[in-house]
Amino acid sequence: MKRFEGQVAVAVGADRGIGLAIAKRFAMEGANVVLASNRAEVTDVAKELQHQVEAAGLTGKVIGRQMDVTNSAQVEACYASVVDQFSRLDISVQNAGIITIARLQELPEEDWDKVMDVNTKGVFLCCKAALKHMEKAGHGTLINMASGQARQGFIYTPHYAASKFGVLGITQSLAREFASAGITINAICPGIIETDMWVYNDREWGNLLGKYQPGELMKEWVQNIPMRRTAQPEEVAGTAAFLASEDARYITGQAINVDGGLIMS
Repeated sequence: MKRFEGQVAVAVGADRGIGLAIAKRFAMEGANVVLASNRAEVTDVAKELQHQVEAAGLTGKVIGRQMDVTNSAQVEACYASVVDQFSRLDISVQNAGIITIARLQELPEEDWDKVMDVNTKGVFLCCKAALKHMEKAGHGTLINMASGQARQGFIYTPHYAASKFGVLGITQSLAREFASAGITINAICPGIIETDMWVYNDREWGNLLGKYQPGELMKEWVQNIPMRRTAQPEEVAGTAAFLASEDARYITGQAINVDGGLIMS
């Protein structure tokens, strides 16, 4: 399928993991895709994805841009450059995120600030910059990456849970404001996805919850998932593609769990 042929998508936090899977899904369905990340490696990742696009016989462009989501000037400049180059902006996926795990008395204030800045302020700034252009065009789709912890906070991560609850608040508020402008704004709440972040989660939560060996805690947690398995980033990408498609034009202000049934609310 080429549902997004001719469209332009920005994928934030797209140099690896879920973000890269989402960028690849849009690119392979015909979109021009801009990968944005604070890591310099994003340009090389974009070049590799461009090669894959060309090998598939597609004509879309893939570009990497280094951008700090907590810096409003950099965010605005990134989105302005996208519109300058392609003359449109159809989709923006806010996926940049970080987590730290610690007991409350050992959790530095600096960690609270950093997690809230990236996970919540970053979504706000990217949405603001994208909507500036989408509102003028009278159409567009925003997809904000939340978390299962936007549904239910977990132990040793109060700052992360707060940041992701905030993402849902932003999503709902903006969805109401821009619905009449023809723009849909939704969130995705991933569960346990096989990414680098979950390697860190397994190690740190495992140390705090009982000195688990690597992989043991995740194996135990998977038993609480009705589908009895973790997910691949591509399964989250499929949900993002649906939300950006014409099939989802009457869906806005929603948060979709992609977690194998772990949280049913």
